[in-house]
Amino acid sequence: MYSILCRDSGAKRARMVTVHGTIETPVFMNVGTVAAIKGAVSSVDLEGLGTQVELCNTYHLHVRPGDEVVKKLGGLHKFMNWHRPILTDSGGFQVFSLAGLRKIKEEGVTFNSHIDGRLIKMGPEESMQIQSNLASTIAMAFDECPPSTADRSYITDSVARTTRWLERCKTKLSELSLRDDTINPEQMLFGINQGGIYNDIRIEHAKQIRELDLPGYAVGGLAVGETHEQMYDVLEHVVPELPGDKPVYLMGVGTPANILEAVDRGVDFFDCVYPTRNGRHGHAYTGFGKINLLNARYETDDRPIEEGCGCPACRNHSRAYIRHLLKSGEMLGCRLMVLHNLYFYNNLMAQIRKAIEEGRYSEFKKNMLESMERGGES
Repeated sequence: MYSILCRDSGAKRARMVTVHGTIETPVFMNVGTVAAIKGAVSSVDLEGLGTQVELCNTYHLHVRPGDEVVKKLGGLHKFMNWHRPILTDSGGFQVFSLAGLRKIKEEGVTFNSHIDGRLIKMGPEESMQIQSNLASTIAMAFDECPPSTADRSYITDSVARTTRWLERCKTKLSELSLRDDTINPEQMLFGINQGGIYNDIRIEHAKQIRELDLPGYAVGGLAVGETHEQMYDVLEHVVPELPGDKPVYLMGVGTPANILEAVDRGVDFFDCVYPTRNGRHGHAYTGFGKINLLNARYETDDRPIEEGCGCPACRNHSRAYIRHLLKSGEMLGCRLMVLHNLYFYNNLMAQIRKAIEEGRYSEFKKNMLESMERGGES
């Protein structure tokens, strides 16, 4: 059940009750691709960092360890000892990113596993079966994710196929929910809006998929080559066409600035690998911008990454020490950086929710953007 608690201009503060707990939105989902956050971060760690939802990857878990294995072990929640909501993507993005290795047909896609080269077929029914075996809280529909700048004729055909696949996903998941051996019969399906940067195609697709009355809707195919301005323009045209009483998920986005802007355009859910990937490479997110701890200026800096931050890294260690760990190739350095970045993102979302509740989101966004744009090399 999803309910909007309050609005502040285009931003909305909402709550979604699921079988695995309540999600307060806007929310950033921490990306645990193979049922783990890269950087040696455990499920116990995530609870302490304020993580509400973890996102796991259908394709990667299908090829290793295998979704049937996860099902035998009680589903993802038991497998990874995570008791809060989980969203599984459909595997579509990974399939379609394997350019040259896959063949698209109406029934689905055939491609070679990146692990052992074996031939895999995945379509709407297979994706739903895999996600049902994983027993996530939210399952994403299987769709084609074409380049945002692909030509119009290709986008048109692709979107039509995605619509047909979405209908098949809904039928298959409804069937699976009735089976006696299904771990999570309350699993929810989110549909995905596609259309590249063509607003008219996006709008028409939104009108079509909203008729299916799904628990939630995502905007996909962005942050894959278009400019930030183009992405924001798409959101301004598409979000109003999606059901106002359902959550909106902007897939694969993004930077703190992207999130601040998208919240103002009505988005509830976000996910991105930036905080973990950049953290492992020495980049820390802060309220005054992003800093690179590998820079020589931090060699003797005894301050925490960010003054006043409550993450485990900032409470216990200096920039100089963490830099030393990173330069030495010690795993602890990566772990501390990821812990900080995930805490920053989760805390940013908490601040966003509070600002919306207090009717000052516009001011909050302006101040945060100005602070971060001034640069983070402090």
